Amino acid sequence: MELKPNFSAAELKKQYIPEEFFELKARIHARLLDLIDLSKIESIDQGTLKYQIRSLVEEIYRDEPNRIPLNFAERERFFREVEDEVLGLGPLEPFMQDPSISDVLVNTYNQIYVERHGKLSKTEGRFKDNDHLMKIIDKIVSSVGRHVDESTPMVDARLPDGSRVNAIIPPLAIEGPILSIRRFATTPLEIEDLILLQTLPAEMVQFLSGIVRSKINVMISGGTGSGKTTFLNVLSRFIPEAERIITIEDAAELQLKQNHLVRLETRPPNIEGRGEVTQRELVKNSLRMRPDRIILGEVRGAEALDMLQAMNTGHEGSLTTIHANSARDALLRLETMVAMANLEIPSLFLRRYISSAIEIIIHIERLTDGTRKVVSLQEVTGMEGNVITMQEIFSFQKRTVDAEGKVKGQFKFLGIRPKCMDRLRAVGVELPDNTFEPKSVLEV
Repeated sequence: MELKPNFSAAELKKQYIPEEFFELKARIHARLLDLIDLSKIESIDQGTLKYQIRSLVEEIYRDEPNRIPLNFAERERFFREVEDEVLGLGPLEPFMQDPSISDVLVNTYNQIYVERHGKLSKTEGRFKDNDHLMKIIDKIVSSVGRHVDESTPMVDARLPDGSRVNAIIPPLAIEGPILSIRRFATTPLEIEDLILLQTLPAEMVQFLSGIVRSKINVMISGGTGSGKTTFLNVLSRFIPEAERIITIEDAAELQLKQNHLVRLETRPPNIEGRGEVTQRELVKNSLRMRPDRIILGEVRGAEALDMLQAMNTGHEGSLTTIHANSARDALLRLETMVAMANLEIPSLFLRRYISSAIEIIIHIERLTDGTRKVVSLQEVTGMEGNVITMQEIFSFQKRTVDAEGKVKGQFKFLGIRPKCMDRLRAVGVELPDNTFEPKSVLEV
């Protein structure tokens, strides 16, 4: 089912707005801040607050000597934007209220792009100038106890709804401040949604449920924006309610629904460069917290070694994601990350260690038409010489691209029966005998 935005596409393509509009809005916003007590905003009912702000803005507008004439639609937009400046994120607020937008990308003050349904498009939204954009960035990062200035020109932060924010400002950003917001879905996708979106076929669900319930170690690979975290969220739904789960993330994105859940998040260094807590330290600490499952939001560096140790020493059923272009590339990247721990482990022993820990690799891609698909599910079968061996159980085979740019292809099992089937049967998962026969299970 397609999500409906809160405002029409026509509103994103507004006619040219004169510079006087932005200057008037800035003057009224400044006067409004002089008249209201910001410390009391949190204690006032939202509806009452909006009404009072609207009344004040109308009064200030009437008294403004250099006001410009506005028709009804322009006045409504004007009042809404001033309200957004006080209560929200200014020009970004309409995009943050649209559930169909997954990314908001600001390239200096006069370029705002959004991603909707996997496609990027430029909007007509803009800030007054780079100083206006800097005020919004400061508002975002200060709300989570962070700061950004010339001495600390890069910052990662998180909005109250969980959305990830990255800002980089001059002198590192040459033309002006750059802001990137990865939206956090208020209603996380479920397995039924992924089937509906044709990310995977329904025939895979029972097998995926089985590998999670039987505590098989799973690594999800894919590129940026391919949907790894979303898929990890979906897989987590199959974890039994009775198990104790510990999640470890750089920026908290996972939305698990189990009750016995402990969420851990890294901490960056403070302004003096102290106090940093890395993922590796959190992985080590989690082993002392009696976890049934450890879920590492994304493996990025030396914590890969500690994750593999946990998988090999009684913490089966761990789940993680990794940036990679294929399942084979995921293993190569994992080997490189373990080497970052500087333990000088010979590559042969390192690969044996990886092959005994990682059992299933699920690779996801965002295709050229913006859709996300599970393109490969591979089982790690061991070693041959100094090479980790895998067998592909399931794949998406791309065939063509139609006149509208849609990728056409088919999901299919490849006729290979997984070695882990005995473990699935041990937890009561019985798949039909013909499940893995080489056949097309869904044409898209």
